[in-house]
Amino acid sequence: MPDPTRLFITGGSSYLGQHLVPLAQKAGLPVAYSYFSHNPWPVPAPQTTAVSLDLRHPTAVSQAIAAHQPQIIIHLAGSNRADDMSAVIIEGTRAITQAAQTHQARLIHLSTDVIFDGRQAPYDETAVPSPLHEYGRAKAEAEAIVQTHPNHIIIRTSLIYGLRQIDRGTEWMLAALRQNQPITLFDNQWRNPVWVMTLAQACLELATTQTDLRGILNIAGQQAVTRAELGLKLLDWWQLSPEKRSLLTVAPAPADAPWPPDTRLVLDRAQRHLHTPLLGLDEVLAQAPNAA
Repeated sequence: MPDPTRLFITGGSSYLGQHLVPLAQKAGLPVAYSYFSHNPWPVPAPQTTAVSLDLRHPTAVSQAIAAHQPQIIIHLAGSNRADDMSAVIIEGTRAITQAAQTHQARLIHLSTDVIFDGRQAPYDETAVPSPLHEYGRAKAEAEAIVQTHPNHIIIRTSLIYGLRQIDRGTEWMLAALRQNQPITLFDNQWRNPVWVMTLAQACLELATTQTDLRGILNIAGQQAVTRAELGLKLLDWWQLSPEKRSLLTVAPAPADAPWPPDTRLVLDRAQRHLHTPLLGLDEVLAQAPNAA
């Protein structure tokens, strides 16, 4: 019987990472995961190693990969902080890609739908990036770096949400509303939000069974909704108190908004090859009881 696949997951402390690492553990896989400032699991688990790692330092990245000799690297780590965005996303991806090439590891790279300007949706895997802002430009450049490694797959995904553990976008909305701060939800920005468990399971499938897939793969929820629909449905699920609803406004985004208006993704390739169902928002919410 072959040995279990060895994984190295960057961004183990990210929202997606905190769901993917336990899935890999449950599957009995040896896992090393990196974190930058916060280790979500300070007590070591069997076959699991936590690695404090700053992706801005290529030598440290190379040493970490060499020490663990993974067969699969799943690159989730990133940054939306203006002061280190390019260094973490671009140079960090360069260091990870070089290490994957050196150690002949398969590289699964997490990208985003905001590499597009939102004017030619829906986007399939052949669509060429046309980013509107710095984050999108950094992620598009990271994709180009990953594509220099023959054994790669790039996951283009959308807004990630969760239920057992609140996602950061919904957490931000709830925190603002609890402080009686008004919020505007845009009804003219279209996305394919993805349940974090769907995305985590798809990553694990690409690492363990669908290992022949290469190139770009769109993975997201099959239901396209506006940012306003997503926000309202999740706030309902998290049982926003009725008195806070007066603080919510639904309106179009300004014409000069820096975010793309429509980044719907074509999911045909993923639906052909993956066993993981790409559940839509309503399907996920219907399967889960409301938050207590």
